[in-house]
Amino acid sequence: MTAIALPSARRHRHQAALGIGAAIVLAWAVVAALWPQLVPYEPDLHDPAARFLPPGGAHWLGTDQFGRDTLSRLLAGARPVLLVAPAATAFAVVAGTLVGLAAGTYGGLVDEIVMRLLDAVVVFPSIIATVLVVALAGRSVTVMVLVIAASFVPIVARSVRAATLVEREKSYVEAARLRGERSWGLTVREILPNVAPTVLVEATSRFGDAIFAAATLSFLGLGQPPGSPDWGASVSDNRLWLQLAPWTVLGPALAIASLVVGIALVADALRGRWEAS
Repeated sequence: MTAIALPSARRHRHQAALGIGAAIVLAWAVVAALWPQLVPYEPDLHDPAARFLPPGGAHWLGTDQFGRDTLSRLLAGARPVLLVAPAATAFAVVAGTLVGLAAGTYGGLVDEIVMRLLDAVVVFPSIIATVLVVALAGRSVTVMVLVIAASFVPIVARSVRAATLVEREKSYVEAARLRGERSWGLTVREILPNVAPTVLVEATSRFGDAIFAAATLSFLGLGQPPGSPDWGASVSDNRLWLQLAPWTVLGPALAIASLVVGIALVADALRGRWEAS
């Protein structure tokens, strides 16, 4: 009885986690798309007479040092995050998957060269690389996307390579070789569909990491400009007023946390389904 009940209970937990996580992510995606219709005030509207109003009344989440409505800025700040993070994740997953497939399929010298290059990228501190790139290329959304994506490519590539090494030893791959399929065609048609679960889990995991990375860059002044409603920039702009007006920091900080947790729940649920199958 116990041996039968445990997998069922685990499956229900995975389904619940997937549903909760997907609902959180979907809610923020709707906010990012529709925030101009949702905000009660213009996010950049200054009202010196309404500085540091506590939550309640006309301002549900209070106001900041310029009298700007915190709720409006919170809602508007979802869009910058959900523009940068998905783009960075897509670049990282596509590039990392191609690199990992190539290394795992060809092996030998190709694998050795690829892995040593990835090791070199991983060893170099990402924050130093970020500062250097921003100093050379300038602060922009494009630079943010490329920097975040580049930091995740080695992680994705390693996971896909490991899955590819497992798959290439299986009988269906040997049968494809005997049919005369070439290496890359065999990889795309035979191996890639079977490592797709790994790619999907990596995509969701890296999406959460990209959100946190984008917020961190904005907090450090390397991403969105100061004054932006972006969540990371908002935390940075208001951290000096944490004791006086904690709601100005807690709002965007909890928004970042909720989105990252939502994506983590989806990633864990997908990983659990994959491991159980």
